[in-house]
Amino acid sequence: MELFKYEEPIQFMKQSKRFGLLSLVVVFLSLGLLFTKGFNYGIDFAGGTLIQVKYEGKAPLKKVRDVLKTEEKYKAASVTYFGSDDEIVIRTKNASGAVGEDVGDEIRSLLKDTGAFTVRRVDMVGPKIGDELKEKGLMAMILAIIGILIYVSFRFEWRFALASVMALIHDVTIAMGAIVLFNVEVNLDILAALLTILGYSLNDTIIVFDRIREGIRTIKNPDLGGIIDESVTRTLSRTTLTSLTTFFVVFTLWMFGGEIIHGFGFTLLVGIIVGTYSSIFVASPILLWLGFDVKGFRHKEAEKLKREKEKEKMRAMYEQGTI
Repeated sequence: MELFKYEEPIQFMKQSKRFGLLSLVVVFLSLGLLFTKGFNYGIDFAGGTLIQVKYEGKAPLKKVRDVLKTEEKYKAASVTYFGSDDEIVIRTKNASGAVGEDVGDEIRSLLKDTGAFTVRRVDMVGPKIGDELKEKGLMAMILAIIGILIYVSFRFEWRFALASVMALIHDVTIAMGAIVLFNVEVNLDILAALLTILGYSLNDTIIVFDRIREGIRTIKNPDLGGIIDESVTRTLSRTTLTSLTTFFVVFTLWMFGGEIIHGFGFTLLVGIIVGTYSSIFVASPILLWLGFDVKGFRHKEAEKLKREKEKEKMRAMYEQGTI
């Protein structure tokens, strides 16, 4: 299905410097947010206790806060609405040594005069476990990027690999900047979303790079910029359809999935938009700026084809008994 009809390739590479400058600005702004404001870590990484409480009517937020302040253990607790005004979440940095059921009983006893409610969830993570999860999450991202670099190097060529990894770093950095900007709570779901962004963005980039490599072999134009323009133009309909389909699914998840999955959906939405943009306006221009040698690549391909033909010829002669 072709969404875009074109007679001439779209001149993407002529605008590459403008988009490159835009990307640099957004990446530096994201890094600035990361180093100044920092992540709002959830209990998965920061440690602590989370209690989710649902009232039969509107939750008396102020009354709950006043009651909790009378208890030393919950003085510094954060109490906020959770998705609707009849449900609240109590967060405290203190991780109790008791099991979840004991904490639930404690909250039921403390809040018994605030109205009819049920304790729906109690999560506890110790600070050591939180630090360990944080380290393992960072290691997972680093190993994923290294694995991608090795995979693309073998499948294509080192310039393709470097361009794709730089695009992935661009995407994840901007996604993390958006998480900080909108104060999204960082937990294991957000880490899963960031790793999903790596896979989604790489998939888009690989498809574009496949078409570029095919274009280098078949398009007579010796100019890499022209080859990239034509190759990206040919993949534009496919890229747009895939991105829109994924975007609408994730948007529905973000919109109607509930508060628990809200952060995950938001992170994926940002990743889909940035990943689609980067496969066209970041990865491809970087490949151009790295000075990929079209003539050298074609010469290597010709030599490879020549060797394969010679092997086929020798095999045929051997089968016929002539050698």
